Amino acid sequence: MLKHRRTALERVEKFVSATYFTDCNLRGRLYGDSCTPTSLSCFQTPRRIPYSEAVVQEFRPARVGDAFGPTWETCWFRVELSIPPAWAGQEVHFVWESDGEGMVWRDAQPVQGLTKEGEKTSYVLTSSLKETEPHSLTLYVELACNGLFGAGEGSMIAPPDPDRKFTLSKAELVVFNRDVYELLVDLEILLDMAQTCLLPPGGPRGKCICSLCFGMTDIVCSMINPNEETTQLLGEENQRSFQALYAANQIVNVCDVKDPSTFPAARELAAAIFSQRNGESQHTIHAMGHCHIDSAWLWPYEETIRKCARSWVTVIRLMEHNPELTFACSQAQQFEWVRSWYPGLYAQIQDYVAKGQFIPVGGTWVEMDGNLPSGESMVRQFLQGQRFFQQQFGQICSEFWLPDTFGYSAQLPQLMCGCGIKRFLTQKLSWNLVNTFPHHTFFWEGIDGSRVLTHFPPGDSYGMHGRVEEMLKTVKNNRDKGRVNHSAVLFGFGDGGGGPTQNMLDRMKRMSDTDGLPRIQISTPDRFFSVLEKEASQLCTWVGELFLELHNGTYTTQAQIKKGNRECERILHDVEVLSTLAVAQSGTFQYPASQLQQLWRLLLLNQFHDVLPGSCIQLVVRDALKYYAEIRRAGSRLQEEALQSLCGELLQLRSGGAESTVVLNTLPWERTEVISRTEPAGTEALALVTAPSMGYAVVRESLLPPQPVAVIKQEDGSITMKNGLIAVCLDATGRLTSLRLVHSERESVADGCRANQFALFDDVPLYWDAWDVMDYHLETRKPVTTLLKPLEITLAGGLRGSATFSLRVGESSTLTQEIILDAMCPYICFKTQVDWKESHKFLKVEFPVQVRSTNATYEIQFGHLQRPTHWNTSWDWARFEVWAHKWMDLSEHGFGVAVLNDCKYGASAHRNVLSLSLLRAPKSPDATADIAHHQFTYAVMPHQGSFQNAGVIQCAYNLNFPLHAVPASCAPCPAWSAFSLSSPAVILETVKQAEDRPEAVVVRLYEAHGSTVVTWLQTSLPIKEAMLCDLLERPTAKGHLPLEQQGMKLSFTPFQVLSILLVLKQ
Repeated sequence: MLKHRRTALERVEKFVSATYFTDCNLRGRLYGDSCTPTSLSCFQTPRRIPYSEAVVQEFRPARVGDAFGPTWETCWFRVELSIPPAWAGQEVHFVWESDGEGMVWRDAQPVQGLTKEGEKTSYVLTSSLKETEPHSLTLYVELACNGLFGAGEGSMIAPPDPDRKFTLSKAELVVFNRDVYELLVDLEILLDMAQTCLLPPGGPRGKCICSLCFGMTDIVCSMINPNEETTQLLGEENQRSFQALYAANQIVNVCDVKDPSTFPAARELAAAIFSQRNGESQHTIHAMGHCHIDSAWLWPYEETIRKCARSWVTVIRLMEHNPELTFACSQAQQFEWVRSWYPGLYAQIQDYVAKGQFIPVGGTWVEMDGNLPSGESMVRQFLQGQRFFQQQFGQICSEFWLPDTFGYSAQLPQLMCGCGIKRFLTQKLSWNLVNTFPHHTFFWEGIDGSRVLTHFPPGDSYGMHGRVEEMLKTVKNNRDKGRVNHSAVLFGFGDGGGGPTQNMLDRMKRMSDTDGLPRIQISTPDRFFSVLEKEASQLCTWVGELFLELHNGTYTTQAQIKKGNRECERILHDVEVLSTLAVAQSGTFQYPASQLQQLWRLLLLNQFHDVLPGSCIQLVVRDALKYYAEIRRAGSRLQEEALQSLCGELLQLRSGGAESTVVLNTLPWERTEVISRTEPAGTEALALVTAPSMGYAVVRESLLPPQPVAVIKQEDGSITMKNGLIAVCLDATGRLTSLRLVHSERESVADGCRANQFALFDDVPLYWDAWDVMDYHLETRKPVTTLLKPLEITLAGGLRGSATFSLRVGESSTLTQEIILDAMCPYICFKTQVDWKESHKFLKVEFPVQVRSTNATYEIQFGHLQRPTHWNTSWDWARFEVWAHKWMDLSEHGFGVAVLNDCKYGASAHRNVLSLSLLRAPKSPDATADIAHHQFTYAVMPHQGSFQNAGVIQCAYNLNFPLHAVPASCAPCPAWSAFSLSSPAVILETVKQAEDRPEAVVVRLYEAHGSTVVTWLQTSLPIKEAMLCDLLERPTAKGHLPLEQQGMKLSFTPFQVLSILLVLKQ
């Protein structure tokens, strides 16, 4: 009989549909008899409480159809069940369908996660009811009043609806017809193989299958992710497609849904297709269970703890019935949460880790942002993560796993290699808005030359569902065909948790070796990468950063989080330096190792890739700011304790008050700066002081500067300042009309331009509000010119000169700035306060400079890189907004200008204009984002020669790590330096106690200039032995360092990071 393709396809679709003809189709026979619970009652609480506390509460009657809430509440249900004896021999499920996320508890243990969005709505009570099994039982269901993706009002990323209600739509016992289910899966695979595409030719557009847009129409998806393909199947001309269609059609003919005896014959027709094997050359897919859980995003940290439990307990249930299942799981923090809150579940996880099924990956504390954390923070992500996995599971991770972060620093390959990792998996660059990344499997080379084997799953997702179209897309999309014949597929619901389902596994079992489809095997990360390593000889190499051409608003959004991160990185650095020096000088001081670990873990948690970037809801912002406050509070106390031990005798004040000042410097070079200190009378005064390299000095009298700061107001209202190094002229609105190096008379400000020019831009992205700033925002630039208070002198000179002004910004915001020039300082500071009340606006400050260069330089972790200042190619202009750490620089031969900052990350350099991004005002997912009072400081530094020789790097550190000034007695004391270096090209970044050796110190240094250099590290600490170690503090082979009179001789290649273990004399 002739077949019409469309009618045959739709006939099969309707036969398995959950919507149409369920009275007579196969799907309608999935469940047999059913019965309601004998009793259903509930208890509601605003808190997330443990099981032991919940079950003793007073429960009230509840029934199907009731609504619960509002958002973020928790409902506990007591469900009493009685299985009918007539169901003997049958498979019995407890079915629960509700809004919100649920977890089933049985015998005081979590046993199953339940979410409609994650296709998990039943708990298997028995696969074949026996007389000996209990027929009456009590379950508890813990229901979180939030969905898999939070509770956005109107759209997924909208701010949460605080009043949402969550309805219980089904709670019953059912007989599950396993034979119907198996036949449904057969037909589902055949139908997928038969379809030509997701969308009928010329027909209406449908729902996109990609993991990005969560079921939005593919028109919306194309705006969010323009490279996502939606037509990816076998094709109308494909022989195999027709074979699958005819087999499916014949199954419908053979199958009588009311007569299960017809099912075996129907299944044999499907088996005939699935048993036709692939050829030897077929592409192999390594499928791994996966469940990406954002540690916070559209829900708070506390809810993530329950998401982990719901997801992971479901994985354990699947492993009990599918011993082949493997599950790759990252983020040591999430393991620690489950260990603390769900010890019974954690013990089961440990068992399956030992079996090689539940596989820790990533090696970091959380899946952190890949751009903004400092180099030392990134080291600590690995140090804390790898040590946790070693201590808990007896193994460290060999793969770095970061599938959902908004770009990847060019220093990451070296940090991975230093932590025992040579393999990397992500997929985020598939989201590029402009350019398609040219590889899926390649070597990634960092700025120091370190290389790691890198794989982007070609299906462009970390949350696949085991469908035919995903497997075919994986093969078709692979950009390294011919070089490798293996790809990874990560399957399972993700972002909000969920993980793999039985249905996904059953689909892939049928596809494992079926002609016309790629070969699919359940695999492990190690097995997969081991195969790639054998095929690696033909792979290409990508050098430098992996820049995501999207989400570049996250360098600026939630400025208070950015500031908290930078400040707390500084605080922990200083506490570690001072505590280490106190230990070395005192036999009684105890290094605060456990407190520091706790504080570091809080900071690392806040570096999660939706928290530090600012792409989270208001509840998460509150938690993050609370953690920063805790780090500040505890860090201040630890710093005070270290200071008392280090300089205790000097700090014993006499009755007359402070007669001198102890000045401490936690940076590894001598500094001469203006500080504010307390005078004997108790007043604050300025002083010019010199502090030795990583040490302290007692200062009684201020130094006299070679040339004091002069501040003069001109007749036209402009103000000039000069300090013998630089001379600046400011107009009445605080803009720089001139910035000159005094000795060379070289002008920095471009002719006819004004620097320190604030500019406001419209900032309305296509969809991802907190995430994206689009290129077209540059077309809406409006200079900020409305003056509230003209420039006036506030400090007339001497050690410091300053002038202050105020501007109106936008409709209702104000900006007040104090422009400061200190004696002997090579840069001018802009201490800024903004009351920010805008909506969808972007505030920047611009410095048009008299420099011509095709590249600008930006600081990154442990080094710097260059990016073009032109837009020649699409790869160039896609970087219209980039990230940097403490400084950026534009230089030509012999001269340049640097912009320094103390808490900003967004930046750009187009042609000769350096721009620092200051504030955004998105409304989703936090409607109040950045609406607050902000304080920040930036600086501009003209320089002769290269930025390296001019000391730009050191000046940026000085701005971020101010000297510590502590009132002291006038007891004479020589200056003391703990560490110093003979080369300015090398930065001593970290001084800390070794993790496992209280008698040892770890120091971490890096080459900052991009040069090959030899330097001497000198120390006054009593060192017995020195050896090189890796970033996990494991001594390296042949790493012994001789101790010579000049110190330790160290050799560096460009941007190399070295760690040294120093064993102290007892």
